[in-house]
Amino acid sequence: MKRLATIIAATCIVATSPSFAEIYELPPDGYDVVGAVATITARYEDTLVDIARRHGVGYQDIVRANPDVDVWLPGEGTEIVLPTRFVLPPGPRHGIVLNLAEYRLYYFPQTPPGEAATVMTYPISIGRMDWETPLGVTTVIAKARNPAWYPPQSVRDEHAADGRPLPRVVPPGPDNPLGRFAMRLALPGYLIHGTNRPVGVGMRVTHGCIRMFPEDIEYLIQRVPIDTPVRIVNEPVKIGWFGDELVMEVHPLLETALPPVTAAVPDDELSGDAAAIAATTDAEDVIPAVAKNPLTYVTEQFIAATNTRAGRLDWLKVEAMVARSDGIPSTVGQRIKNAATSAAPE
Repeated sequence: MKRLATIIAATCIVATSPSFAEIYELPPDGYDVVGAVATITARYEDTLVDIARRHGVGYQDIVRANPDVDVWLPGEGTEIVLPTRFVLPPGPRHGIVLNLAEYRLYYFPQTPPGEAATVMTYPISIGRMDWETPLGVTTVIAKARNPAWYPPQSVRDEHAADGRPLPRVVPPGPDNPLGRFAMRLALPGYLIHGTNRPVGVGMRVTHGCIRMFPEDIEYLIQRVPIDTPVRIVNEPVKIGWFGDELVMEVHPLLETALPPVTAAVPDDELSGDAAAIAATTDAEDVIPAVAKNPLTYVTEQFIAATNTRAGRLDWLKVEAMVARSDGIPSTVGQRIKNAATSAAPE
């Protein structure tokens, strides 16, 4: 118990700093969960969107965690749940991981000698169903301050059809949807960038790019080196260990129209950490979810989580969490000591 209290205290020291509200110390072996769910009281002038931005969560995060609260008029004194506990995404903890299903970015920076390893996590917007963000492995190839936007012809045609024609080049400024900072990916035409409409962060509203709060991209871009690997996945269910407890986090499935994708960039064009990630990425990490039952995701994640440690799920809790799909992690199982287990419901 003393060890557990120490872990929680260390996490909270990092997570509650006002300048680093979304940076957590990586947990030790046997722990895949960071942060903690919190509750605050709304002020008279607050909206849920205001509260979400102040606490590092997006629109969908805050709405799903508070289904009975009015988004625009929560009311003074209303208790608001902050879904700021996260099961770390499966796979290698290197570079940037974008989990589209939870509208969230994770960045695992290289750790300087003598310092504790950390993870940064931020809400994001992703591509609409007709402009989906592709899955796969890529890299950051360029960074820009005050970028100009060169909308592709397809986007210009869409705007023209809506009576909102766009020029060939949108210069930096308040009308530029890229905001003040952008990171270009090796995926042609795709960026991680800021926005001039922060209210949409945490929603499915872009033309395929990844959109962040202005203050988040400004902080992140200064710390992400060129050639940082980027892994884009769609994992609506995450299961990880918190000591001897199996913790699960469930988000609604994303509808998709994309065909299967095996890699955003051919493996022979990757190098360093990106090549290592591509080599250790399972097929499920790069194939869109097409009509897959949520319990199939649960089974897959359970098998992965118990690959080296036996565990048992409480399937009644699992089914209840899948029904809610509110993104709030909860304990759904326990470690089995000195015993084998099965992923099948009992």
